[in-house]
Amino acid sequence: MIVLTSLVVLAAGFWLVFALIGAMLKLVFGIVGGVFSLVGSLLGALVGGVAMLLVAPVVALALMPILLPVGLLVLLVWGIARATRKPDVVVTPASR
Repeated sequence: MIVLTSLVVLAAGFWLVFALIGAMLKLVFGIVGGVFSLVGSLLGALVGGVAMLLVAPVVALALMPILLPVGLLVLLVWGIARATRKPDVVVTPASR
């Protein structure tokens, strides 16, 4: 009976030690993976930002046939609205 109890205690001890080692490894690899993920996302944002800066002039030139008429229409509407507006009335207090 003592031998059987010793084997059960030994097995439970091994299980506990390996469970703690596994939890420690999971924590360490989780932290390392999080750091790599953070560095990768920052690097991706940097590369994506540079790519967007390089592509933006080409996109602006490609959209020019659409943007020019729309801009002229907006300018025309703004000019008509501005021309038909009554002038601002400025009331100054009487000086004493």
